[in-house]
Amino acid sequence: MRRRLNIVQGNYIPAMATGTLPEKPQTDTLKPDRIEDVVREMLRDIPVIDVHTHLYMPSLGAIGLWGIDSLVTYHYLEAELFRSSSITADEYRSLSEREKADAIWRALFVENAPVSEAARGVVAVLNAFGLPVSSPDLRDAREFFASRSLESHIEQVFEMAGMSEAVMTNDPLDPDEAPFWERGAQRHRMFHPVLRLDRILNRWDQHWQRLESQGYNVDRAAVSGSATEVRRFLAKWCERIRPVYMAVSLPDTFQFPEESVRARLLREAVLPSCEEFGIPLSLMIGVRYQVNPAIGLAGDAVGKADLRSVEFLCREFPRNRFLVSVLSRENQHELCVYARKFANLMPFGCWWFMNNPSIVEEITRERVEMLGMTFIPQHSDARVLEQVIYKWRNTRRTLAPILANTYRLMAEDGRPVTREDIRHGLTRLFRSNFESFTQMKAALGMSNDAGSANQ
Repeated sequence: MRRRLNIVQGNYIPAMATGTLPEKPQTDTLKPDRIEDVVREMLRDIPVIDVHTHLYMPSLGAIGLWGIDSLVTYHYLEAELFRSSSITADEYRSLSEREKADAIWRALFVENAPVSEAARGVVAVLNAFGLPVSSPDLRDAREFFASRSLESHIEQVFEMAGMSEAVMTNDPLDPDEAPFWERGAQRHRMFHPVLRLDRILNRWDQHWQRLESQGYNVDRAAVSGSATEVRRFLAKWCERIRPVYMAVSLPDTFQFPEESVRARLLREAVLPSCEEFGIPLSLMIGVRYQVNPAIGLAGDAVGKADLRSVEFLCREFPRNRFLVSVLSRENQHELCVYARKFANLMPFGCWWFMNNPSIVEEITRERVEMLGMTFIPQHSDARVLEQVIYKWRNTRRTLAPILANTYRLMAEDGRPVTREDIRHGLTRLFRSNFESFTQMKAALGMSNDAGSANQ
């Protein structure tokens, strides 16, 4: 059974964009000095959908990171360590995780004030749980997290973050994760799967043999029917995990169309699969991988991309939908312009190096001015469970005055602002734009015989 998209003249039309708001009673009109209070109140009360994380439901085992040692050894803080300490990357790698956490805590939280965004985040998490934030060591924090039951801890963390759901990152070629899905990992109401394609699209030469070992007739050059076999592989995994979208991170040098394995598999396997299963493709563009490989995950950087590839994809594949986030500040305005041209393009989040309040503020103002409420302002990109507490706190703190000013300007220009205006707009930004664009409820209920034509 194939699910059909809502197509009007070749473009996806988000459901929220097709309706009109009823006329609001004037008695509901807010005075200008009340607008920001109402925005802050509603930002606090609307449970957000975190549309891109590296968090995992408990049934996927130890790949889900949580607790103080994982918080403190976050690769953002590892990068800071090498700027604030004489320790070398080789010396650091030789340490256990606990020793790494101790080294970072000593350098960034004891010997220096934790003023960076990432360091303040750890302080905010400790403070949220009533733990000491100025301790010379991590003993109390370790004892606290060791006493926690993961299931109840997840519930509490989501509540503290103001989240209802998190969207995961699930790689079918990850040898640590795939076996859990193959054995029928127990679903969790607060976690939604995503089919991550980096190993297939970016590192095919290193991973094609894994597909071959599973009975797929593929080859290193991805010719001779490999794309058809990859499509069969994706269909199997769509049936297995029911993803809300497929996703890939891409370098700043990404080009489409071009003659390459990645472009061939994207055109002949990924895009047809996304259309068939009625799910978007998420493109996260602008990574410069391993400019300093000595420091591992902390060694990636950012580059300006050529977004004409996005233009081509949106124009030439109108039956596909694209969630797009760009890593370079210089690409943000161009992405907004393309979103005005293509209804099948949804800008989302302020990703990685963009997730700093000064830049988030600039990008969000630009998006509101150009797109109204037809974008997704943020996701946490959290790699450690408790990070969502401070990441969503920071998002609300940064966005409240921006969104309040948006409504205040509307009022000054003559359109009264009501509580319903604000509720409707914020719900779109933090929930319904994503639900509508991904057709999430339908994706999660995907029939078991979906994609059977490719078996």
